[in-house]
Amino acid sequence: MSANSVNIHASMNPSELDAADALGAYRRQFVIPEGVIYLDGNSLGPASYAALAALETAAKEEWAQGMIRSWNSAGWFNLPVSVGDKIAPIVGAEMGQVVACDTITVNLYKLLHAALALNPGRRKIVAEASSFPTDLYVAQGVTATLPDVTLALAEDGKAELTSLIDAETAVVLVNHVDYRTGALRNMQALTQQAQAAGALVIWDLSHSAGALDVALDACGVDFAVGCTYKYLNAGPGAPAFVYAAKRHHAHIKQPLTGWWGHARPFAFETGYDRADGVRAFLTGTQPVLSFRALSGALDIWEDVDLSQVRRKSLQLTQYFIERVKTECAAHDLVCITPEAPEQRGSQVSFQFEHAYEAIQALIDRGVIGDFRAPNVMRFGFTPLYLGFTDVAHAVAVLKEVLDTQAWKDPKYSIRTTVT
Repeated sequence: MSANSVNIHASMNPSELDAADALGAYRRQFVIPEGVIYLDGNSLGPASYAALAALETAAKEEWAQGMIRSWNSAGWFNLPVSVGDKIAPIVGAEMGQVVACDTITVNLYKLLHAALALNPGRRKIVAEASSFPTDLYVAQGVTATLPDVTLALAEDGKAELTSLIDAETAVVLVNHVDYRTGALRNMQALTQQAQAAGALVIWDLSHSAGALDVALDACGVDFAVGCTYKYLNAGPGAPAFVYAAKRHHAHIKQPLTGWWGHARPFAFETGYDRADGVRAFLTGTQPVLSFRALSGALDIWEDVDLSQVRRKSLQLTQYFIERVKTECAAHDLVCITPEAPEQRGSQVSFQFEHAYEAIQALIDRGVIGDFRAPNVMRFGFTPLYLGFTDVAHAVAVLKEVLDTQAWKDPKYSIRTTVT
Protein backbone atom coordinates (compact mmCIF):
# COMPACT_ATOMS: atom_id res chain seq x y z
CA MET A 1 0.00 0.00 0.00
CA SER A 2 1.29 3.48 -0.87
CA ALA A 3 2.26 5.78 1.95
CA ASN A 4 0.09 8.40 0.25
CA SER A 5 -3.00 6.41 1.15
CA VAL A 6 -4.92 7.55 4.21
CA ASN A 7 -5.34 3.92 5.27
CA ILE A 8 -2.37 3.14 7.49
CA HIS A 9 -2.18 0.10 9.76
CA ALA A 10 -0.06 -0.63 12.82
CA SER A 11 1.52 -3.66 11.15
CA MET A 12 2.99 -1.65 8.27
CA ASN A 13 6.75 -1.22 8.09
CA PRO A 14 7.66 2.34 9.15
CA SER A 15 10.83 2.43 7.03
CA GLU A 16 8.87 1.58 3.91
CA LEU A 17 6.28 4.23 4.74
CA ASP A 18 9.04 6.82 5.19
CA ALA A 19 10.65 5.83 1.89
CA ALA A 20 7.37 6.55 0.06
CA ASP A 21 6.69 9.83 1.92
CA ALA A 22 6.21 12.75 -0.49
CA LEU A 23 7.01 15.24 2.30
CA GLY A 24 10.02 13.42 3.73
CA ALA A 25 12.59 15.79 2.21
CA TYR A 26 11.29 18.73 4.25
CA ARG A 27 12.74 17.24 7.42
CA ARG A 28 16.20 18.41 6.37
CA GLN A 29 15.03 22.01 6.62
CA PHE A 30 14.50 21.77 10.40
CA VAL A 31 16.86 21.61 13.35
CA ILE A 32 15.98 18.38 15.14
CA PRO A 33 18.44 17.57 17.96
CA GLU A 34 19.95 14.11 17.72
CA GLY A 35 18.13 11.55 19.84
CA VAL A 36 14.91 13.61 20.00
CA ILE A 37 11.50 12.67 18.65
CA TYR A 38 9.53 15.89 18.79
CA LEU A 39 5.82 15.34 19.34
CA ASP A 40 5.19 18.80 20.79
CA GLY A 41 4.79 20.76 17.58
CA ASN A 42 1.28 21.73 18.60
CA SER A 43 2.81 23.77 21.47
CA LEU A 44 6.04 24.99 19.89
CA GLY A 45 7.43 23.95 16.54
CA PRO A 46 11.19 23.41 16.16
CA ALA A 47 13.50 25.93 14.53
CA SER A 48 14.02 25.86 10.79
CA TYR A 49 17.33 26.79 9.21
CA ALA A 50 15.47 29.42 7.16
CA ALA A 51 14.04 31.09 10.26
CA LEU A 52 17.44 31.16 11.99
CA ALA A 53 19.10 32.60 8.87
CA ALA A 54 16.46 35.32 8.57
CA LEU A 55 16.84 36.18 12.24
CA GLU A 56 20.62 36.42 11.91
CA THR A 57 20.33 38.69 8.87
CA ALA A 58 17.85 40.93 10.68
CA ALA A 59 20.09 41.24 13.72
CA LYS A 60 23.53 41.45 12.15
CA GLU A 61 22.75 43.38 8.98
CA GLU A 62 19.41 45.18 9.16
CA TRP A 63 19.66 46.21 12.81
CA ALA A 64 23.42 46.39 13.39
CA GLN A 65 24.32 47.99 10.04
CA GLY A 66 21.14 49.47 8.59
CA MET A 67 19.97 50.79 11.96
CA ILE A 68 16.89 53.04 11.78
CA ARG A 69 17.18 53.22 8.01
CA SER A 70 15.95 49.62 7.87
CA TRP A 71 12.39 50.67 8.66
CA ASN A 72 12.37 51.84 5.04
CA SER A 73 15.23 50.10 3.25
CA ALA A 74 14.55 46.61 4.69
CA GLY A 75 10.76 46.93 4.63
CA TRP A 76 10.32 46.71 8.40
CA PHE A 77 7.33 49.03 8.45
CA ASN A 78 5.24 46.85 6.15
CA LEU A 79 6.11 43.49 7.77
CA PRO A 80 2.66 42.95 9.39
CA VAL A 81 1.04 43.11 5.95
CA SER A 82 3.74 41.39 3.88
CA VAL A 83 3.96 38.54 6.39
CA GLY A 84 0.16 38.40 6.54
CA ASP A 85 0.15 37.88 2.78
CA LYS A 86 2.50 34.92 3.25
CA ILE A 87 0.13 33.39 5.81
CA ALA A 88 -2.98 33.96 3.67
CA PRO A 89 -2.61 30.98 1.30
CA ILE A 90 -1.84 28.65 4.21
CA VAL A 91 -5.26 29.43 5.71
CA GLY A 92 -7.14 29.62 2.43
CA ALA A 93 -7.47 33.39 2.18
CA GLU A 94 -6.96 35.89 -0.62
CA MET A 95 -4.22 38.47 -0.15
CA GLY A 96 -5.10 41.57 1.83
CA GLN A 97 -7.27 39.78 4.41
CA VAL A 98 -4.59 38.65 6.88
CA VAL A 99 -2.35 40.80 9.03
CA ALA A 100 0.29 39.51 11.44
CA CYS A 101 0.39 41.29 14.79
CA ASP A 102 0.39 41.01 18.57
CA THR A 103 -0.78 37.82 20.31
CA ILE A 104 -3.87 35.68 19.97
CA THR A 105 -5.13 37.07 23.28
CA VAL A 106 -4.85 40.68 22.14
CA ASN A 107 -6.26 39.89 18.72
CA LEU A 108 -9.28 38.09 20.15
CA TYR A 109 -10.08 41.15 22.23
CA LYS A 110 -10.01 43.29 19.10
CA LEU A 111 -12.11 40.85 17.09
CA LEU A 112 -14.80 40.35 19.72
CA HIS A 113 -15.26 44.10 19.99
CA ALA A 114 -15.25 44.43 16.20
CA ALA A 115 -17.88 41.70 15.79
CA LEU A 116 -20.09 43.22 18.48
CA ALA A 117 -19.84 46.60 16.75
CA LEU A 118 -20.93 45.00 13.48
CA ASN A 119 -23.97 43.45 15.19
CA PRO A 120 -25.14 46.33 17.41
CA GLY A 121 -28.62 44.97 18.09
CA ARG A 122 -27.26 41.73 19.54
CA ARG A 123 -25.42 41.47 22.85
CA LYS A 124 -24.50 37.82 23.35
CA ILE A 125 -21.24 35.97 22.79
CA VAL A 126 -21.47 32.18 22.40
CA ALA A 127 -18.39 30.03 23.06
CA GLU A 128 -17.35 26.54 24.16
CA ALA A 129 -16.75 25.85 27.84
CA SER A 130 -13.99 23.51 26.67
CA SER A 131 -12.31 26.28 24.69
CA PHE A 132 -8.67 27.12 25.28
CA PRO A 133 -8.88 29.12 28.54
CA THR A 134 -7.39 32.35 27.19
CA ASP A 135 -10.28 32.61 24.71
CA LEU A 136 -12.72 32.49 27.61
CA TYR A 137 -10.68 34.91 29.70
CA VAL A 138 -10.75 37.43 26.87
CA ALA A 139 -14.48 36.96 26.34
CA GLN A 140 -15.02 37.51 30.07
CA GLY A 141 -12.90 40.66 29.83
CA VAL A 142 -15.06 41.96 27.00
CA THR A 143 -18.25 41.38 28.99
CA ALA A 144 -16.67 43.22 31.93
CA THR A 145 -15.97 46.16 29.63
CA LEU A 146 -19.45 46.05 28.10
CA PRO A 147 -21.86 45.20 30.94
CA ASP A 148 -24.82 44.71 28.58
CA VAL A 149 -22.98 41.88 26.78
CA THR A 150 -23.41 38.32 28.06
CA LEU A 151 -21.37 35.17 27.54
CA ALA A 152 -23.12 31.84 26.97
CA LEU A 153 -21.01 28.69 27.18
CA ALA A 154 -21.76 25.31 25.63
CA GLU A 155 -20.97 22.75 28.33
CA ASP A 156 -19.74 19.33 27.26
CA GLY A 157 -22.57 16.82 27.32
CA LYS A 158 -25.18 19.48 28.14
CA ALA A 159 -25.68 21.77 25.17
CA GLU A 160 -24.35 21.72 21.63
CA LEU A 161 -22.84 25.03 20.61
CA THR A 162 -25.37 25.65 17.85
CA SER A 163 -28.30 25.27 20.25
CA LEU A 164 -27.19 28.46 22.03
CA ILE A 165 -27.17 30.58 18.86
CA ASP A 166 -30.31 32.69 18.77
CA ALA A 167 -31.62 36.14 17.85
CA GLU A 168 -29.53 37.71 20.65
CA THR A 169 -26.24 36.20 19.49
CA ALA A 170 -23.81 38.70 18.00
CA VAL A 171 -20.77 36.48 17.66
CA VAL A 172 -19.72 32.86 18.06
CA LEU A 173 -16.15 32.17 19.21
CA VAL A 174 -15.01 28.66 18.38
CA ASN A 175 -11.82 26.60 18.23
CA HIS A 176 -11.20 24.84 14.94
CA VAL A 177 -9.38 22.02 16.76
CA ASP A 178 -9.95 21.27 20.45
CA TYR A 179 -6.66 21.79 22.27
CA ARG A 180 -7.18 18.82 24.62
CA THR A 181 -8.81 16.18 22.47
CA GLY A 182 -7.75 17.13 18.96
CA ALA A 183 -11.38 17.03 17.77
CA LEU A 184 -11.90 18.98 14.53
CA ARG A 185 -15.02 21.07 13.97
CA ASN A 186 -16.72 21.37 10.59
CA MET A 187 -15.86 24.96 9.72
CA GLN A 188 -18.22 25.36 6.80
CA ALA A 189 -21.27 23.83 8.49
CA LEU A 190 -20.94 25.79 11.73
CA THR A 191 -20.19 29.06 9.93
CA GLN A 192 -23.30 28.66 7.78
CA GLN A 193 -25.49 27.78 10.77
CA ALA A 194 -24.32 30.79 12.76
CA GLN A 195 -24.63 33.21 9.86
CA ALA A 196 -28.11 31.90 9.02
CA ALA A 197 -29.09 32.96 12.53
CA GLY A 198 -27.58 36.41 12.00
CA ALA A 199 -24.42 35.86 14.03
CA LEU A 200 -20.79 36.39 13.05
CA VAL A 201 -18.13 33.75 13.71
CA ILE A 202 -14.55 34.02 14.98
CA TRP A 203 -12.44 30.89 14.43
CA ASP A 204 -9.37 30.18 16.56
CA LEU A 205 -6.92 28.39 14.27
CA SER A 206 -4.20 27.82 16.87
CA HIS A 207 -4.19 24.05 16.40
CA SER A 208 -4.98 23.89 12.70
CA ALA A 209 -3.00 26.52 10.76
CA GLY A 210 -0.11 24.64 9.17
CA ALA A 211 -1.46 21.20 10.06
CA LEU A 212 -4.37 20.94 7.65
CA ASP A 213 -5.82 22.72 4.64
CA VAL A 214 -7.87 25.50 6.25
CA ALA A 215 -10.30 27.17 3.81
CA LEU A 216 -11.40 30.47 5.34
CA ASP A 217 -12.66 32.13 2.16
CA ALA A 218 -14.33 28.99 0.81
CA CYS A 219 -16.18 28.52 4.10
CA GLY A 220 -17.36 32.13 4.17
CA VAL A 221 -15.69 32.82 7.53
CA ASP A 222 -16.05 36.29 9.05
CA PHE A 223 -12.97 36.47 11.27
CA ALA A 224 -10.17 34.23 12.50
CA VAL A 225 -7.08 34.34 14.70
CA GLY A 226 -4.12 32.03 14.79
CA CYS A 227 -0.61 31.64 16.11
CA THR A 228 2.61 31.03 14.20
CA TYR A 229 4.83 29.39 16.81
CA LYS A 230 3.15 25.96 16.61
CA TYR A 231 2.73 24.22 13.27
CA LEU A 232 4.22 27.22 11.41
CA ASN A 233 7.46 26.94 13.43
CA ALA A 234 8.18 30.66 13.81
CA GLY A 235 9.70 30.55 17.30
CA PRO A 236 8.60 31.07 20.91
CA GLY A 237 6.23 34.00 21.29
CA ALA A 238 6.13 34.62 17.53
CA PRO A 239 3.47 37.07 16.31
CA ALA A 240 -0.10 35.93 15.89
CA PHE A 241 -2.36 36.85 12.97
CA VAL A 242 -5.84 38.17 12.25
CA TYR A 243 -8.06 37.27 9.32
CA ALA A 244 -10.95 39.55 8.40
CA ALA A 245 -13.13 38.87 5.37
CA LYS A 246 -12.98 41.67 2.81
CA ARG A 247 -16.70 42.34 3.14
CA HIS A 248 -16.16 43.62 6.70
CA HIS A 249 -13.19 45.91 6.03
CA ALA A 250 -15.12 49.13 5.53
CA HIS A 251 -16.81 48.80 8.91
CA ILE A 252 -14.01 47.59 11.20
CA LYS A 253 -14.04 49.16 14.65
CA GLN A 254 -11.62 47.81 17.23
CA PRO A 255 -10.80 49.26 20.65
CA LEU A 256 -6.98 49.21 20.65
CA THR A 257 -6.48 52.13 18.30
CA GLY A 258 -2.73 52.61 18.34
CA TRP A 259 -0.56 54.53 15.90
CA TRP A 260 0.38 51.51 13.75
CA GLY A 261 -3.28 51.21 12.77
CA HIS A 262 -3.54 54.90 11.88
CA ALA A 263 -3.92 55.85 8.24
CA ARG A 264 -0.91 58.20 8.51
CA PRO A 265 1.14 57.19 11.57
CA PHE A 266 4.05 59.52 10.84
CA ALA A 267 1.84 62.56 10.39
CA PHE A 268 1.57 62.49 14.21
CA GLU A 269 -1.99 63.78 14.15
CA THR A 270 -3.91 64.25 17.38
CA GLY A 271 -7.06 62.45 16.20
CA TYR A 272 -7.34 58.82 15.19
CA ASP A 273 -8.11 58.02 11.55
CA ARG A 274 -7.96 54.27 11.01
CA ALA A 275 -6.02 52.67 8.19
CA ASP A 276 -7.84 51.00 5.35
CA GLY A 277 -8.52 47.29 5.18
CA VAL A 278 -7.11 44.72 7.54
CA ARG A 279 -4.40 47.16 8.70
CA ALA A 280 -7.10 48.58 10.97
CA PHE A 281 -6.35 45.70 13.36
CA LEU A 282 -2.80 46.92 13.96
CA THR A 283 -2.06 48.68 17.22
CA GLY A 284 1.52 49.38 18.27
CA THR A 285 5.03 48.94 16.89
CA GLN A 286 5.65 45.34 15.94
CA PRO A 287 8.69 43.26 17.08
CA VAL A 288 10.90 43.20 14.00
CA LEU A 289 13.23 40.36 14.99
CA SER A 290 10.29 38.07 15.68
CA PHE A 291 8.72 39.09 12.39
CA ARG A 292 11.91 38.32 10.48
CA ALA A 293 12.10 34.84 12.03
CA LEU A 294 8.42 34.33 11.14
CA SER A 295 8.98 35.48 7.57
CA GLY A 296 11.87 33.04 7.19
CA ALA A 297 9.83 30.19 8.65
CA LEU A 298 7.04 30.89 6.17
CA ASP A 299 9.37 30.65 3.17
CA ILE A 300 9.29 26.86 3.57
CA TRP A 301 5.57 26.86 2.85
CA GLU A 302 5.79 28.42 -0.60
CA ASP A 303 5.86 25.04 -2.38
CA VAL A 304 4.13 22.84 0.22
CA ASP A 305 0.99 21.03 -0.93
CA LEU A 306 -1.44 21.41 1.97
CA SER A 307 -3.50 18.43 0.81
CA GLN A 308 -0.38 16.29 1.23
CA VAL A 309 0.16 17.80 4.68
CA ARG A 310 -3.36 16.83 5.69
CA ARG A 311 -3.04 13.33 4.24
CA LYS A 312 0.22 12.67 6.06
CA SER A 313 -1.13 14.15 9.28
CA LEU A 314 -3.97 11.65 9.21
CA GLN A 315 -1.57 8.83 8.40
CA LEU A 316 0.76 9.70 11.29
CA THR A 317 -2.02 10.08 13.83
CA GLN A 318 -3.75 6.87 12.71
CA TYR A 319 -0.45 4.97 12.86
CA PHE A 320 0.20 6.29 16.36
CA ILE A 321 -3.28 5.47 17.66
CA GLU A 322 -3.22 1.93 16.28
CA ARG A 323 0.29 1.15 17.52
CA VAL A 324 -0.46 2.47 21.03
CA LYS A 325 -3.62 0.37 21.15
CA THR A 326 -1.67 -2.69 20.04
CA GLU A 327 1.53 -2.30 22.06
CA CYS A 328 0.14 -0.63 25.19
CA ALA A 329 -3.09 -2.59 25.50
CA ALA A 330 -2.17 -3.82 28.99
CA HIS A 331 -2.34 -0.30 30.38
CA ASP A 332 -5.19 1.98 31.30
CA LEU A 333 -4.94 4.44 28.43
CA VAL A 334 -8.08 6.06 27.04
CA CYS A 335 -7.85 7.71 23.62
CA ILE A 336 -9.97 10.88 23.69
CA THR A 337 -9.09 11.91 20.13
CA PRO A 338 -11.69 11.07 17.48
CA GLU A 339 -10.66 8.05 15.45
CA ALA A 340 -12.74 9.06 12.43
CA PRO A 341 -10.20 10.90 10.23
CA GLU A 342 -12.53 13.72 9.23
CA GLN A 343 -13.14 14.52 12.91
CA ARG A 344 -9.57 15.02 14.13
CA GLY A 345 -6.81 17.56 13.74
CA SER A 346 -3.11 16.72 13.92
CA GLN A 347 -2.76 15.60 17.52
CA VAL A 348 -3.57 12.54 19.61
CA SER A 349 -4.44 12.65 23.30
CA PHE A 350 -4.67 9.86 25.83
CA GLN A 351 -6.06 10.05 29.33
CA PHE A 352 -3.91 8.33 31.93
CA GLU A 353 -4.10 8.69 35.69
CA HIS A 354 -0.38 9.47 35.92
CA ALA A 355 -0.18 11.46 32.71
CA TYR A 356 2.14 14.15 34.06
CA GLU A 357 4.69 11.69 35.38
CA ALA A 358 4.54 9.58 32.21
CA ILE A 359 5.18 12.59 30.00
CA GLN A 360 8.19 13.58 32.13
CA ALA A 361 9.58 10.06 31.79
CA LEU A 362 9.09 10.20 28.01
CA ILE A 363 10.82 13.56 27.77
CA ASP A 364 13.72 12.17 29.78
CA ARG A 365 14.05 9.49 27.09
CA GLY A 366 13.98 11.92 24.17
CA VAL A 367 10.29 11.64 23.24
CA ILE A 368 8.86 15.10 23.80
CA GLY A 369 5.10 15.40 24.20
CA ASP A 370 3.19 17.50 26.67
CA PHE A 371 0.70 17.29 29.53
CA ARG A 372 -2.67 18.98 29.82
CA ALA A 373 -4.49 19.02 33.13
CA PRO A 374 -5.89 17.05 34.71
CA ASN A 375 -4.77 13.75 33.12
CA VAL A 376 -4.03 14.15 29.42
CA MET A 377 -0.92 13.08 27.53
CA ARG A 378 -0.93 15.12 24.31
CA PHE A 379 1.13 14.43 21.20
CA GLY A 380 1.30 16.72 18.17
CA PHE A 381 2.21 15.45 14.69
CA THR A 382 3.81 17.89 12.27
CA PRO A 383 4.04 16.29 8.82
CA LEU A 384 6.97 18.35 7.54
CA TYR A 385 9.55 16.89 9.93
CA LEU A 386 8.05 13.76 11.49
CA GLY A 387 8.19 10.29 9.97
CA PHE A 388 6.66 6.89 10.62
CA THR A 389 9.89 5.55 12.09
CA ASP A 390 9.67 8.37 14.66
CA VAL A 391 6.14 7.28 15.52
CA ALA A 392 7.09 3.62 15.88
CA HIS A 393 10.03 4.46 18.15
CA ALA A 394 7.93 6.87 20.26
CA VAL A 395 5.35 4.14 20.87
CA ALA A 396 8.10 1.68 21.83
CA VAL A 397 9.42 4.19 24.40
CA LEU A 398 5.91 4.77 25.74
CA LYS A 399 5.44 1.03 26.13
CA GLU A 400 8.73 0.78 28.04
CA VAL A 401 7.77 3.64 30.37
CA LEU A 402 4.43 1.99 31.11
CA ASP A 403 5.65 -1.63 31.28
CA THR A 404 8.47 -0.82 33.70
CA GLN A 405 6.45 1.81 35.57
CA ALA A 406 9.39 4.14 35.08
CA TRP A 407 7.01 7.05 35.65
CA LYS A 408 6.99 6.16 39.36
CA ASP A 409 10.48 7.63 39.81
CA PRO A 410 9.95 10.54 42.27
CA LYS A 411 11.80 12.97 40.01
CA TYR A 412 9.01 12.74 37.45
CA SER A 413 6.38 13.98 39.91
CA ILE A 414 8.08 17.37 40.43
CA ARG A 415 5.79 19.89 38.79
CA THR A 416 7.33 22.42 36.44
CA THR A 417 5.78 25.81 35.65
CA VAL A 418 5.22 25.06 31.96
CA THR A 419 3.67 21.65 31.20
